[in-house]
Amino acid sequence: MVKKKFEIDFENYVRNVPPTKRDKSSAWSAAIGLQQVDGLTPSKYLFETARRNIEGDISIDDAQKLINSYYESKVSRANDPDDAEEADKVASRIAKILSERAFSFSPSYLIAIHGKLFQGIYKFAGRLRDYDITKKEWVLNGDTVMYGAAFELRMALDYDFEQEREFNYKGLNMDQTVEHLADFVSRLWQIHAFGEGNTRTTAVFMIKYLRSLGFKVDNKIFAENSWYFRNALVRANYRNLPKGISREPIFLENFFRNMLMGEHHEMKNRYLHVNYKGNAETPSIGAENPKGKVEIEQQVEHAKFKASTKEKLLTIIHGVGSETFGASKVMKLIGCKPTAATTLIKKLLSLEIIESVTGHGKGKYRVKR
Repeated sequence: MVKKKFEIDFENYVRNVPPTKRDKSSAWSAAIGLQQVDGLTPSKYLFETARRNIEGDISIDDAQKLINSYYESKVSRANDPDDAEEADKVASRIAKILSERAFSFSPSYLIAIHGKLFQGIYKFAGRLRDYDITKKEWVLNGDTVMYGAAFELRMALDYDFEQEREFNYKGLNMDQTVEHLADFVSRLWQIHAFGEGNTRTTAVFMIKYLRSLGFKVDNKIFAENSWYFRNALVRANYRNLPKGISREPIFLENFFRNMLMGEHHEMKNRYLHVNYKGNAETPSIGAENPKGKVEIEQQVEHAKFKASTKEKLLTIIHGVGSETFGASKVMKLIGCKPTAATTLIKKLLSLEIIESVTGHGKGKYRVKR
């Protein structure tokens, strides 16, 4: 895939540069990739600033100051995505935390990470949520995971941390270790201690925790598969017995097996959908679409987009079937913001997979027949 001028060739840094630059590149790669969890798009300025830090021209603290100044100034940012400010600030903060060696295995440290990442972005940064939540998930056909009750969040955190602190890894083989780690992060995420930013906070904490256990964590998997990571957490915490659906930790375990054991399980989001059938099959796109599921998937797979973008495009196609849809439907399927939904629709139009529909109001589309 040809990279845009303002993107960074992280693979080149990993292969061909000294360890100092490699570590910085790894931290920035994960920091930027994790923004995709919430459908956020960093600005060109963020990439330029990250590159200067990786090259050693500026420190990580200087990078953060520059980004803050960028959003305080009155310089026109008409070409920046609407959500770029959050993406840029949080990415720079993640890069800084991942570059630091300090770590404390405690609920307080988890909460502190959230505070550092989202200070000035969310009013509740660094505070446990005080309300109950549900989230419609595309992998669950719009259903939600049962998250922790607001009144017992601190108790739940204290309990899970205490159980993990007392757990003895001695004598476990790697299969058993991975299974346990996946279970721990799954439970930690399901508590959902924060109203927003929960997955990014959990990911940063787990990277730090795994390092404290002696693992050489490759941040690349979080950079390239952050959306898969979140969806795997969803499937690990969801069950619907009347529909015959049980918790599926295998996807999350495979994520950790790739990261810690060097295995190569495919990180395809469509495999996580509750309607997924077979090895290479996906939920039906719709019988009225004569182009066929395979042809459309090939168009998406061959497009010069990021892997995470391709997965989102396929999710939209699978989700809308033959019905007429708009940005609101895309937002529901992907769980993204309006700007991200519009961007994805434009990408589908550019591939000529969907077309505008007249007579249904402005901004309506359908898969081409």
